[in-house]
Amino acid sequence: MTAVTFFQFEQDFVDSLRCIPMQVRYKLDTCGVKLKLSHWSHFTEAERQAIVNAPCETDSEIEDYRNLVQQFVTQHMGTPAGTLAIDPHPAWLNGNSVPAEVQEKAIEFGVAIDLPRWNALTPLQRFVLIKLSRPGHENKNFQPALTEFHLV
Repeated sequence: MTAVTFFQFEQDFVDSLRCIPMQVRYKLDTCGVKLKLSHWSHFTEAERQAIVNAPCETDSEIEDYRNLVQQFVTQHMGTPAGTLAIDPHPAWLNGNSVPAEVQEKAIEFGVAIDLPRWNALTPLQRFVLIKLSRPGHENKNFQPALTEFHLV
């Protein structure tokens, strides 16, 4: 996932980057940083853009990304952001099993996601569906994501 990817359902905020885009959330889960919207809102536009554009795939990139985000948080907040446990085998990298919470949420919209369709999604698209299907998460973008990913 080296290209910068914004989704259609994010279009209402990507120009200003007032919210944390899904591609950044993906990278944060990859590097284990718990960045809050309150942190993000203190960053300058250039800092937000740097976080969007920075790669986070190889071990060295992941470490550099973690350091970059923590540098910005510490600079603005006085202390670093919390950390997240890094899942060595995250569900979004598994094209061979549709997570139950995604399947259940999709069924609420009359959609069944079979294995070939799940496998055809990119890891970032799978990540989005997993995040948007979690209880307590703002799920208003789940249905637009299903549509955008051609699952409806």
